[in-house]
Amino acid sequence: MKTILIVDDEPRTREGIRKTLEAWSSGRNRIETAASGVEALKWLQEHEAQLIVTDIRMPEIGGLELIERLQDLRHPPVIIVISGYSEFDYARKALQFGVVDYLLKPIDKRKLVEAVEMALQRGDQKERVARMEKLVDPKLLEAAGQEKVYSVQVQEAMRYVDEHLQAQVSLKEVAEGLHLNASYFSVLFKEQTGLTFSEYLTRRRVQRAKELLAATPLSVAEIAEQVGYQTSKYFVKVFRDMEQVSPSQYRQSVTDAGEKIQ
Repeated sequence: MKTILIVDDEPRTREGIRKTLEAWSSGRNRIETAASGVEALKWLQEHEAQLIVTDIRMPEIGGLELIERLQDLRHPPVIIVISGYSEFDYARKALQFGVVDYLLKPIDKRKLVEAVEMALQRGDQKERVARMEKLVDPKLLEAAGQEKVYSVQVQEAMRYVDEHLQAQVSLKEVAEGLHLNASYFSVLFKEQTGLTFSEYLTRRRVQRAKELLAATPLSVAEIAEQVGYQTSKYFVKVFRDMEQVSPSQYRQSVTDAGEKIQ
């Protein structure tokens, strides 16, 4: 269930937006309210919101300052701004912080609902992108993008690695299978992929491990075995060196991201 936080110091406007969104939501979303930017920030210390609908003009902490502070949250929400002021400078400043829409008072209920639906979709997209970024190794992605210039030998070597991640794979073994001198193959692979053979092998193993952590209930020890590591202790060390988190922490982070977009 997604949470929408309405922030407005005018009780009538705040309650009007709440009632409109509760009628539209029919219990699918949690609708919360705050009477000021200060109250909103206090609420956000203990809760998360996927969408914030905030007024621009408020005492103490105005909407723009609130929006700026929201960027420091671990999971910044998407934002819709409402205001009785149509000055372009306000809209332009708000848009710099990723605000998805800017609505003028008095608020049209249909436009409000349309803006909220669009904002929630935008939030889902952001979460999916964040989840994919956690899964994909940028260096492997960069290497894959250069595949059209790879020699047949390098393509075969990469295919062999992908098909034998669970086994013990060595540069010498692969070079012999390609009928190449090991030293020559090592230079050839690095020139064409930008990675040493050993680095490519490690990154592919960790990439596969990330996929298994995200999509299966297999234990860390079982995953370590499936990606070619004889001990889970060494696998955890390699994984942490590459991802700056342990396999268990990584699994939790992608699980949290997945829950947010349900």
